[in-house]
Amino acid sequence: MRRERRAGIGKRTAVILLMSWGAGGAQALAVEDCTRTTHISHGGEADHRDLGAGRVMWRDWWSQEGSATDLTVADCGPGTALRVRAAEENMNARLPFDRIDDALQVIARHESGSRIFATFDRMAADLERFTRDVTQLTLEAEVCACAALYPDLRGDKTEFRLESL
Repeated sequence: MRRERRAGIGKRTAVILLMSWGAGGAQALAVEDCTRTTHISHGGEADHRDLGAGRVMWRDWWSQEGSATDLTVADCGPGTALRVRAAEENMNARLPFDRIDDALQVIARHESGSRIFATFDRMAADLERFTRDVTQLTLEAEVCACAALYPDLRGDKTEFRLESL
């Protein structure tokens, strides 16, 4: 009888452990998890921020035989984004530059006002004056910061999954 009881306890413990493990896999993603290396040792994402009202931003970095920093602002609901090259050195024949602080100030100025006026078109027009490669994108997949901060805005976009290299 004792053996059966112990086996029963063992089975219940195993079920509880499996349920805990399964729940752990479904835990909400923390925005801190979004800071990661995305290209083995020489590229990644960092400095993810919640801009409010469904918008996020982050910094993409690259540092192999040159360095570059792109800033991306994404609107999680519609899946649109604005990406700018804010700094680069030795990436190509262009002269090196670093306008990260200036770009962050422009983004902050736009985001601090009414969202009606903080359009990507207006932000891009201001950023084109001193950054490079200003691009507006349509995101088909959910990005990490949106998954962490606004998972309910995913809509039809492919769900973000955090994967290690």
